[in-house]
Amino acid sequence: MFPDGCKIKYSRGTGRIRYISFEGNLLAILRARDGRIVLTFPGGERLHKASQSPRYRVMVPNEISPFIRKGRSVFAKHVIQVDSQLRARDEALIVDQEDRLLAVGKTYLCPQEMLELTRGTAVRIRHTRKSAGLS
Repeated sequence: MFPDGCKIKYSRGTGRIRYISFEGNLLAILRARDGRIVLTFPGGERLHKASQSPRYRVMVPNEISPFIRKGRSVFAKHVIQVDSQLRARDEALIVDQEDRLLAVGKTYLCPQEMLELTRGTAVRIRHTRKSAGLS
């Protein structure tokens, strides 16, 4: 995920890692309050390439892909498949039925809830290709 040559920026106040970038792309932010890694879209792309489906993924129907690419939340009723190891508040890769990466986001529900519920937000989108400034 983080190859040799990554640039790491440290917090001036705490001296802890804050940002991880590679070849000019911000891959991840280390959140100070809880130490969790927050992925950016380029970081999500690297994780997507390095992992096999369904690992770290929430799959949605192809029909709603345009909405997800615009940064809209994933609702529980749209979740087709989800990695059983994910937990609420984890970072997830949002993919379509062909396993194409649409966005990265934060899960709001556990996998069982995503698959069983018909209402509510399952994943809040953080970054899309467009929000990352990529074409």
